[in-house]
Amino acid sequence: MLFSGEMHYTRSTPEMWPKLIASARKGGLDVIQTYVFWNVHEPVQGQYNFEGRYDLVKFIREIQAQGLYVSLRIGPFIEAEWKYGGFPFWLHDVPNITFRTDNEPFKQHMQRFVTQIVNMMKKEGLYYPQGGPIIISQIENEYQMVEPAFGSGGPRYVRWAAEMAVGLQTGVPWMMCKQNDAPDPIINTCNGLICGETFVGPNSPSKPALWTENWTTRYPIYGNDTKLRSTEDIAFAVALFIARKKGSFVSYYMYHGGTNFGRFASSYVTTSYYDGAPLDEYGLIWRPTWGHLKELHAAVNLSSEPLLFGTYSSFSLGQEQEAHIFETELKCVAFLVNFDKHQSPTVVFRNMSFQLAPKSISILSECRTVVFETAKVTAQYGSRTAKAVESTNDIHRWKAFKEPIPEDISKAAYTGNQLFEHLSMTKDETDYLWYIVSYEYRPSDDGQLMLLNVESRAHVLHAFVNTEYVGSVHGSHDGPGNIILNTNISLKEGQNTISLLSVMVGSPDSGAHMERRSFGIRKVSIQQGQQPLYLLNNELWGYQVGLYGEGKRIYTQEEASSVEWTEINNLTYHPLTWYKTTFAAPVGNDVVALNLTSMGKGEVWVNGESIGRYWVSFKAPSGQPSQSLYHIPQHFLKPIDNLLVLVEEIGGNPLEITLNTVSITTVCGNVNELSSPALHTQGKGPEVHLRCQRGKHISAIEFASYGNPAGDCTTFSTGSCHATLSESVVKQACIGKRGCSIPVSPARFGGDPCPGIQKSLLVVANCR
Repeated sequence: MLFSGEMHYTRSTPEMWPKLIASARKGGLDVIQTYVFWNVHEPVQGQYNFEGRYDLVKFIREIQAQGLYVSLRIGPFIEAEWKYGGFPFWLHDVPNITFRTDNEPFKQHMQRFVTQIVNMMKKEGLYYPQGGPIIISQIENEYQMVEPAFGSGGPRYVRWAAEMAVGLQTGVPWMMCKQNDAPDPIINTCNGLICGETFVGPNSPSKPALWTENWTTRYPIYGNDTKLRSTEDIAFAVALFIARKKGSFVSYYMYHGGTNFGRFASSYVTTSYYDGAPLDEYGLIWRPTWGHLKELHAAVNLSSEPLLFGTYSSFSLGQEQEAHIFETELKCVAFLVNFDKHQSPTVVFRNMSFQLAPKSISILSECRTVVFETAKVTAQYGSRTAKAVESTNDIHRWKAFKEPIPEDISKAAYTGNQLFEHLSMTKDETDYLWYIVSYEYRPSDDGQLMLLNVESRAHVLHAFVNTEYVGSVHGSHDGPGNIILNTNISLKEGQNTISLLSVMVGSPDSGAHMERRSFGIRKVSIQQGQQPLYLLNNELWGYQVGLYGEGKRIYTQEEASSVEWTEINNLTYHPLTWYKTTFAAPVGNDVVALNLTSMGKGEVWVNGESIGRYWVSFKAPSGQPSQSLYHIPQHFLKPIDNLLVLVEEIGGNPLEITLNTVSITTVCGNVNELSSPALHTQGKGPEVHLRCQRGKHISAIEFASYGNPAGDCTTFSTGSCHATLSESVVKQACIGKRGCSIPVSPARFGGDPCPGIQKSLLVVANCR
């Protein structure tokens, strides 16, 4: 029985890896699963990078050092909400290539890269038969979703990929996720929210039931509010997969999501990735998910023998209730399932009565004792707080540089009498492409309005006429692929320059024929009053790839002085402006993040390292930005004089940016006297366990009540039954300590405050 958690070496820093892996191990995981990111390892054909946060071998060795296994998803197509689905963009320009089908140029490059990764792992002795931690590898990724688009080439490609992988002789199994017809001996696996209900099962009796992606939340996209998946729902799904599908491997996607540094997020995906996972973006534990799943893992492992070797049987316990039993001669485990979301039925199982909570699974050790209930969370809750510790409101400490608007076609890097496709020009090395055209204006007597119309398949468009800003438009993740700017403009007599900035917010990461996808400006026209539309598509266009400041690398310490920075003065809220300042790192080891709520859209660098794109002006339905806080890993910082540089596309106020520390400031436990005791307490009764993050201690008890307290960890009050000693008992046990445990029993609180009433203990404590 293996529990696995996905975390990506590219989405955190090597300095964070040991702690992240340690937290995963303490959470009851056996395996760390990761994709391999082709485009970070071979950004230029034949030039390789395995340094820094791309040091795959170092990441795997750290996992091994902590006693865990590795599931290596080589792909090399990975999707993963990652730029171009993990493919290096140079692949797009290989002659006669079609991605992910029976196409010789593609297969040649895919085989070369997969072979290189496998040989690297072998050379380092990292496969299990060599004494290494890698126990399974993945080839391809959710191919069944696109396979029909390739006709007969699809199945041929699947067979080829399987044979190619197996031929590399790693000594460990290969899998294909979401590929029901994965050829033997490749294992077909499930991805999704409810694989206990949707998985068709292994396609051969010799293959185990593996769940490669149990989605712990939804990845956020710009313009959407964060949707968190409940702890109870994740636990229910895992238990059901083990019970119904005889599952022996479950991997959480993500267990730690991390940060999409730089420009690596795919289309419209935020810089923060899977912040609602058991370990949040920064690696902190605050949701009860981590602790609740830890209890689930312990409960399952307690019965791993009957689960793996026992005889399976199942039967109905009611209209929406069922039992699943795994039994050997000596051991037994049962899963009692209640699908009813509203009722708490009492069921009879082996002459014993059990009350099942709504939509819940009870795990019975020895088919007798309830050791875990998916719907009853006894694990600690926490609340995460971002505290502003430094402001940047001193106008004299800021400098600005106005990005020049290109207007001279003769100086353009490329020209052509057509509108070029965006990514073919930028090679996905920048989000930005300038389209520049001249238009000769002959005014008429009646001062008619001039209308500029631009249609684009990029994500954002900014328009300038004679270097003056005239308007912007943007799309959205789920909106139409076409964006249209219609705006009135003023022209001068004679030659006018129209400069259009086409912007991608990440390249696509999925879909068939990704190499054929087309982005950028498709149609430009001008209309003068009632006169016919004048189409500019076939005029002479000039092109500039990227922003001037990007090309000059003015976000680095070394190159910042290569341009003339000025006082900020009235440049706030001016489109296409670079800003820079310096700041001191906060004292201590707390997580550090920038609050960019006052800005619009752009990218931000700290000491030359891009901490990602930001887009706070694109509000979600709640009225809030999809992401306000931007993580600065501790390793990016020095004690003083940290260089902060932003490029702002649409206008914002840098004086209101704050430097914040992020920590778990409140912890809470709410445990009923009838709850199953946590398995790691070894035979004791139910307890409230509280623990502050490393480096902090319990400084105050905000609330404590043994009895029938009302509410939960966010809103609470004493009920009709309350032990008067509650607060003093808890204070004595907890104040000044990093963690404490308080038994939920009358003896601890000077006797039963109200016999005959079911009691619980609710404690809310502050950490500092």
